[in-house]
Amino acid sequence: MKKFHFSLEKILQLRMFKEEECKNILGQAISALNIIEYNIKETAVKHHNAASNRFDNPADSLSWDMYILRLEREAEELQKKAAQAQLVVDEKRALYLEALKDLKAIEKLKEKKMKEYKKEMLKYEMNAVDELTATRFAYR
Repeated sequence: MKKFHFSLEKILQLRMFKEEECKNILGQAISALNIIEYNIKETAVKHHNAASNRFDNPADSLSWDMYILRLEREAEELQKKAAQAQLVVDEKRALYLEALKDLKAIEKLKEKKMKEYKKEMLKYEMNAVDELTATRFAYR
């Protein structure tokens, strides 16, 4: 009885590697986006705190105003970076989904070949049992 051999096993392994690599790259892109979003939230908290502290000491209001303006510019820059990072995430997600689709196609083909192999082996075993039974009755 022969062992199951999938002729496209190397391609399957290659596509599994590519899918895993795309998943890792997507994770890195999402991580970068999360860091930027965290910095946006942190800047918003700083802005809120600065705005409330501005009125505590009127003598320092000019420096607080400058600090608040800097935080607003920083928030705008972070928003731009977040938009760019979101585009990168979308691009990497599309690449990952394409790699996953390619992998699933080969996996389904392998499953189909495995079913065919099992069907063949069952047929082979049934024929072997029939031959054995026929031979046994022939000698009686």
